[in-house]
Amino acid sequence: MDHLAGVIRRSFRRKSNKGVSGNTNGNPASEDSSIPDDCKTLVMSGGQSFFEYLVVVSLKKNCDGCYAPQITYQFPKMNLQRENILNFRKDEEERLLNAIPLFCFPDGNNWAPLREYKSETFSFVLTNIDSSRKFGYCRRLLPAGNGSRSPEVYCIISSLGCFGLFSKILDEVEKRRAISTALVYPFMQGLREATFPAPGKTVKIKSFIPESGTEMIELTRPLDCRLEHIDFNTLMQCLKSQIILVIFASVVLERRIVFVASDLRILSECIHAVVALLYPFAWEHTYIPVLPHVLIDTVLLVDLCEGKLIQKVGDEEEILPPKLKEQIRIFLDDYQQITKKSPEEINGAVSKTFMQFFVQVMGHYTSHLKESNGGKFTFEEKAFSKAVRSKTIRKFLKQFVKTQMFSIFIEAQLNKSTQNGYFQQKVKEFNEQKKTERK
Repeated sequence: MDHLAGVIRRSFRRKSNKGVSGNTNGNPASEDSSIPDDCKTLVMSGGQSFFEYLVVVSLKKNCDGCYAPQITYQFPKMNLQRENILNFRKDEEERLLNAIPLFCFPDGNNWAPLREYKSETFSFVLTNIDSSRKFGYCRRLLPAGNGSRSPEVYCIISSLGCFGLFSKILDEVEKRRAISTALVYPFMQGLREATFPAPGKTVKIKSFIPESGTEMIELTRPLDCRLEHIDFNTLMQCLKSQIILVIFASVVLERRIVFVASDLRILSECIHAVVALLYPFAWEHTYIPVLPHVLIDTVLLVDLCEGKLIQKVGDEEEILPPKLKEQIRIFLDDYQQITKKSPEEINGAVSKTFMQFFVQVMGHYTSHLKESNGGKFTFEEKAFSKAVRSKTIRKFLKQFVKTQMFSIFIEAQLNKSTQNGYFQQKVKEFNEQKKTERK
């Protein structure tokens, strides 16, 4: 177990993006000019395959009498001996396969056969050495049968982030698994042959089930690509507004955080939600929504079941500007009392509120992008940090400009790779409003 933990640490460490050009993606299969640039990474996913492969991870008894997770099936079969696969690619695939079982059963190896077990859905993210990420979408269930038996995990590995869509796919997998494992793989083959839809679009998959006949399964992506991998409602149900703000303050400064929960679905949904609060920025470091016990090494420790902080650094309350923090707290308190809002409405409102925080503290960044004689842009960091009147915002910016997420964001602006993003549109509106107020 310790050896495997070391492999995971070494193999999936995020490499710094500093010095890399702003747009490193390939050409999109299809592109909609009406969609903001900062969503086009996901739009490019339209036309790609849904997944790379499906693996089944089962618990097998080892020589010590304990149960350990092992991959018992994979679809399609990966032939790592093919001559056309480069050696480094073979190493990547082998490391990934070694890591998957531990993340499918991250809650230790203290398992015993069960008679009843409610299936649960969760996900994990592995960050590779080339900065790419692979998502693991998991459904842990108890195989059909009589008597005591061990749970198993159906895990879909994909480079595409869309939790809601893959959760529906796993529903179909579980429905077929309850009848026969033989029905799972024709369905996955049909999915593999389909193309991943663009935001707001639908793809239809034909699938045959005995006694039910041929079914047409519709899979639709959300129109707003910023919100398709998150559910803020779960986070707000687990934690009070003050704790969410402490977490936000820590994640903004790129501090390490570990979340604890007995329910893997709650655990993964809350972590995806916390990362989404950073928009228009992205978490640029090791990111593991489900963390095995052997990898715990923390600064901020959050108990999602009890809704409390187990461990803090001590300065979290002083990081965010007080007035802006209070605005967010009031909003969160109000929304936590509302029960009639749909998940889509909550997701949109929460995302907008935290994005507005960044608009207010750094919306003036566009005034400090200066063009030189050669047409090259530079960013005046010191002038940017000092340009704000508020002392508390200047104090926050002094720390924030040192983060990797801020550096990568500014680099993208210098390369003009996100000129028409949703955030940039809101910044423009904010600055125009300030000009109007001065008149």
